[in-house]
Order: sequence, then C-alpha cells, then structure tokens
Amino acid sequence: MPLRNVAIIAHVDHGKTTLVDALLKQAGTFKVGAPDQECVMDSNPLERERGITILAKNCAVNYVFGAGTGDLEGQEFRINILDTPGHADFGGEVERVLRMADGCLLLVDAVEGPMPQTRFVLGKALELGLRPIVVVNKVDRPDGRPSAVIDEVFDLLVDLGADDVALDFPVIYASGRAGWANRDINVRDKGVHDMFRMIAEHVPAPAENVDQPLQALVTSLVYSEYVGRIAIGRVYNGILKAGQQVAVSKADGTVKKAKVMKVNRFEGLGRREVPEIRAGDLCAIEGIPDIEIGDTLMDIENQVPMARVKVDEPTLHMVFRINDGPMVGKEGKFVTSRQIAERLERELRGNVALRVSPGDGSDEFRVSGRGLLHLGVLLENMRREGFELTVGKPEVIEREIDGVRHEPYERVSLDTDTASMGSALELLGQRGGEILKVDQRGVRMHIDADIPARGLIGFRTRLLNATAGEAVMHHSFLGYRPVTSAVRKRLCGVMVGNDSGPATTFALLQLCERGTMFVSPGDPVYEGMLVGENARDNDLVVNAVRMKPFSNVREANKEATLVLKSARSMSLEMALEYIAEDELVEITPIAVRMRKRILREAERRRNERTARDREAALAGD
Repeated sequence: MPLRNVAIIAHVDHGKTTLVDALLKQAGTFKVGAPDQECVMDSNPLERERGITILAKNCAVNYVFGAGTGDLEGQEFRINILDTPGHADFGGEVERVLRMADGCLLLVDAVEGPMPQTRFVLGKALELGLRPIVVVNKVDRPDGRPSAVIDEVFDLLVDLGADDVALDFPVIYASGRAGWANRDINVRDKGVHDMFRMIAEHVPAPAENVDQPLQALVTSLVYSEYVGRIAIGRVYNGILKAGQQVAVSKADGTVKKAKVMKVNRFEGLGRREVPEIRAGDLCAIEGIPDIEIGDTLMDIENQVPMARVKVDEPTLHMVFRINDGPMVGKEGKFVTSRQIAERLERELRGNVALRVSPGDGSDEFRVSGRGLLHLGVLLENMRREGFELTVGKPEVIEREIDGVRHEPYERVSLDTDTASMGSALELLGQRGGEILKVDQRGVRMHIDADIPARGLIGFRTRLLNATAGEAVMHHSFLGYRPVTSAVRKRLCGVMVGNDSGPATTFALLQLCERGTMFVSPGDPVYEGMLVGENARDNDLVVNAVRMKPFSNVREANKEATLVLKSARSMSLEMALEYIAEDELVEITPIAVRMRKRILREAERRRNERTARDREAALAGD
C-alpha cells in the first residue's frame, strides 16, 4: 500500500485542527456530525479551553481514490497526518514532528495571510527540505483576499531562501469549517477529495530502505500507567520487529542494548499492535524503560546513530519556588520543593524546549522556556494537578556574542481598528519597537514590527487597555541583536495589604477611589499581598480588611447608595506580565494571587535602606 507522511503547519487559529477533522471525516475515521468530535486532535483539556494546539499529535487514515482521479483511481493510500502547534512558544513540538514528515500542508488564512508564526513554522519545514502545498483556508469569508495571500506566501518563501522547487508550490482552496477543499476556487462542493489527491501527487513517498540496517529515531514520548514509557518515532531504515534486540544511542554518546516488547502502528485516532514496522512508517514502541527523545534504535551489528533532534534555545526564564505565604497548604496537595523538583524532572522528559537549573536557594529553580505562553502552560498544568508554588517576574536570557551583550528580538504583528492604531503605534515606540509595515486589511489596520523580547513582557495587557480590547497580537522569535533597550518599569504603583482576613466592602469602597482593585469582598487577603493598583506611581500600604465601626450615632448619609466597581480579574499570564522584580505570583489550584517577595512592611523598608546605603557606598568609592 502506498504511504505518505504529511505535516500540517500554520499560524495559530488559521484552522489547522478543523481541517484535520474534515480529512478524518472524509476518510471515514469517524462519522460526520458525530457529537463531541470537533477539533478531535485537540484532546488536551487546556487545548480545548484555549482553542490552540499545544502538543503535536499524529493519526493515520486509509483512503481509496474513486472514479475520475486518473492514475490514482482504485488505489488505496495510507496517509500519516501530523498536526503541529502554531505558536512559536511550542517550537520544540514543531521541530520534532517535522522530522517524521516527507511533505507539508502550509495552511494560510484567506484574510490574514502569512503571519509571524507562519514564517517560523515554514522556516523549520524548509530547513528539513520539505516541499509545501499551500492551502488557502477560510476562502468563504466575505473579506477574503486569496490572490493577494498567495502572492504574500511566494514573497515569504523568497525571503526564507526557498529553492525553485518549493517556489513552484501547488495551491488548494478550502473552508475547514464547511468541510470542503478544491483546486478551483469557484468550486465549493462538499468534501476534501482534492486535498487527498494533492497529497498523493505532491508529497514524496518515503524511501523504502527495508534492506538497510535498522535506524529508527524517537521524536516523542507518552506515558502509560500499565507499560511505562511509549516511544513515538519513525523507522528510517530496515524493519523494526516486536521482540527484537536493538542498540539504543543515548544523548551522551553511549550505546545500550534493549529489547522491543511491542510495536504499534497508528490507525485512525488510535494505535494497533502489529508484528513489524517497515522503513518509512511511524510507530509507537513499548518495552524500553529509559528511552529518551532523540535516541536512535539501531541494528545490533550495524550501529549508526542518527542526528539528534535539534531545538532552538530558550529565550525567557523565571524562578519557580515554594509557596512560603501564610496560606500555604490550604488549597493545594503538593507544596514541598522535592515535589516541585520531581514534577519539573518529569516535564523535562517530554518537553525538549524546557531547561531547569538550581536557583539561588535550595527551594528555588530557574526554569527557562521559549516564551511566556510556553511557561504559562506548564504552570497551568501544575496548578490543575494540585501544586502550590510561587514564581518570579519573567526575564529574557541575554547572550554575549563577540564580546557584546545581545538580547532576543521578536517579530510582532498587530491587527486593530483604525481608531486605535495611534495608541498601538505609540506603545510599540515606547517599548523599543521598530515599525516595518503598516497596511489596511478590510476595515482593520495591520502592523508589522520588530521589538525586543523584554519589551513584550506586560505589553499585551497595556495594548488591550489602550485599544479597548480591539487589538489582536501575535509574535515569534526573530534572533539576537545588541542590547539597546532601557529597563522598563511599571507605570503605576500597587496597593499592598497590611493585615490578614477577608476583604470587606467598607474598606474596598474607600480604596477604589485611589485606583483599581484586584480583590472582591470576601476574598482572603494577607499582609504583603497586592490588593489593587494605585493610580500614582508609588506603592501604597493599605488595610483591605477594615470593618465599619459601629456606634449609636445616626449617620447623615445612611440612605446613600454606594456602588463598588468590579475587581480586575487577572489570569495567570496577565499576572506574570504585571508583577515587578520585587514581587511574586502565588499559584494554587483555586486562585492566582500577586504578592511582594518580602511580605512584612518593616522588612521591606529595612531592605530598601540597606540597598540605598550600598549604592551610596559604591558611588563614594
């Protein structure tokens, strides 16, 4: 049976996973209109909630070509479909899964066109020599501009240094939501038959090197409570059989012998045990307890390891530490540094873009990742698993290149309405952004800019406030440039609680006149916790738990109606962007709170005096 391995790559929210649903329905993997089967590849609860793909996944379909398909008529193809994340923060997932593919479907929105993360994922595909098939999705939108988008894709390929073969890309027009894809933009028949035909004709068949010594590369891991680690990868040469003795090439260069207990083949959305997997196909391997991502399974007699999976280095880091606040242990199950260390160690086994190193203290860990979303997803998963911890302000990772300090830069794209464009441009200028292009797309304005990664920390919240929630922002890693940006601080101060207890309506009514509150009546408050944002630029110590004094004196305003403004709801990512260097985010299964690193006011003042004295002494020297 002819075999094809194809990856689907795109910018986030361009309809990649929805299109996979249409392919699965067309192949009969599940019934059209079946309940609870929308975005079926996004199986992680966090993926369904956020509407994004976080973990790369793969499935396999068998498709028989019907009448009118020329030479393909009557042939049955086995097609491995690999769904990849669109966010650059999950680039580790993208780079691993593309190693298993022989071709790719480049999905582009018919309105937005190529976006920053389109450049990122397409660049990775071209590095591996994958030839793209361009799929212009959402062409049924009234403001679609498919012809202009195809020209933009061509310009992007030229900019990325694509060869003549890649520049001569085939095009197919689709609407993943409506469930159709056709070569002719004017034909909108139901079904994605043309897309299967395009895959069969333009994606190269894998080399069937079954006579060569075994070589299989592990690109992903899943864990089962029954069999332990299950390695997912591709057999490049030879035949991998159940019960076979193999040599395993490790990261440190050593080679260990192991026995493959079972091999599984992907079928539909699941796996089925088979006696062997031949060269070119994907598989899931059971029975090797210490296998790692990047390991090569080799023939015992001919040990030739393959190049390990290469992943871009992290650009952002933050400190993970135990929760030492007064509410420790009240809302979570796992609170000790040992439990946090074990959880981070488990994450490292499958998250190849993550780095963990010891912090300044025994209860701290320095965790580095590809971006705020990458680390935010890890923290959200830990929170849902019952962990309590505190994390510090995200900081960019600088490099020294040729004796000069360099910092990471990002390519950012903004879409906003015309009225808010001035505010968006002003914010980009304040954060050190360099405007590359401004153009109009329909009734909205599109802005491309290069900006230091440190300038993006806290940028999204300020942008949404400045544009009344109208702006949409995407960004991807661009490279390292010499450090030019100044240190940027939060413009407003905060209100810091000085007592513990439930927040009272009486106290919050007085405080809301000075700024915006983060807590509502009845929320638990403790000393050192951030309870609101001060309208001025200084921190303010306040009492948010003060009760109304009772007396037998009649008040003149007893009939007055007072309205308490709603508290600002801070998500995990918003809180991480908001905090200053002397503050932490407390994360529990129930709540996300912000607090000062040093809780007691007297200790904070003493530390500030010590720091001023030290600076004065250094200036005197």
